[in-house]
Amino acid sequence: LMTHRNSALHGTNFTVSIDAVKNTTTGISAADRAQTVRVFIDPNSRPEDLGRPGHVFPLMAYPGGVLRRAGHTEGVVDLCQLAGVYPAGILCEILNADGSMARMPELIEIAKRHNLKIVTIESIIAYRMRTERLVRRAVTTRLPNAYGTWDMHLYEYEMGEELHIALVLGDLSGVAAPLVRVHSQCFTGDTLGSMRCECGPQLHAAMRQISEEGAGVLLYMHHEGRGIGLKAKLMAYMLQDAGRDTVEANIELGFQADQRDYGVGAQILADLGLKNIRIMTNNPRKMIGLEGYGLHIAERVPIEVGACDENMAYLKTKRDKMGHILETLDKQGKA
Repeated sequence: LMTHRNSALHGTNFTVSIDAVKNTTTGISAADRAQTVRVFIDPNSRPEDLGRPGHVFPLMAYPGGVLRRAGHTEGVVDLCQLAGVYPAGILCEILNADGSMARMPELIEIAKRHNLKIVTIESIIAYRMRTERLVRRAVTTRLPNAYGTWDMHLYEYEMGEELHIALVLGDLSGVAAPLVRVHSQCFTGDTLGSMRCECGPQLHAAMRQISEEGAGVLLYMHHEGRGIGLKAKLMAYMLQDAGRDTVEANIELGFQADQRDYGVGAQILADLGLKNIRIMTNNPRKMIGLEGYGLHIAERVPIEVGACDENMAYLKTKRDKMGHILETLDKQGKA
């Protein structure tokens, strides 16, 4: 590695730059760099065949690829592995004529002009989530609570340290479309009773409704703060206190409005033997996300609880900017 204390903005693993010692001139031309790459990936090359520093910057992909780090380095290596070839490739930044970085509209035009294909990191992630088994059921025990006695399964994520919980109530085998809630972990709402969101009331409403039906599943996903983590969520709260809404705060911190991926949840449901479900959610994106991984959504069951003066602006933002369906909010005229 170039440094053992990486402070690069995106955490890219740069190594010491190189040039091929033979059959190159200054090392900076496209031809020289291509020669350097040929020497670098040749399994017969020796350290003395490469001069350091140079004009080619080797990068190291994180183990686990794009499922561990959604970066270009990992995307290149994943594509090679999916194609069954040596896991090394070339990546470069494409520039516009004025020297600025080409964005997707410009890249689409370049691809059309040169008959090239475009693959996004997001599509590689989605493909791997669909085709690889990424969760493992590690522990199963009982959980008695006010809503019944549940089978509690702890799942480990193979590409990271995240732990997810599946609570199963009753016998699902005889239910054509079991009731399911995919609940994102919310320490402030679920544990501390925060009224900034409706997470705590939703959690209990979901367990209550499953209990009333006699069977169903609640997934408790490691998705704190819509996937940005507890620290970043609290920083977003600070920005909201200063006047931003929940979407603006996430974006200002460098995140998407919603960082969650539902592939792991879909795999857990599949491991439980479910293919056809009724989903408790107000979020159409969650339905699309689960269906994208092969589940059939037979029905959306609203779960509109927990609205109060403290979170009214937050709910309005979820409705207006994130597409959540909040019919009760509309009828009450509180927005």
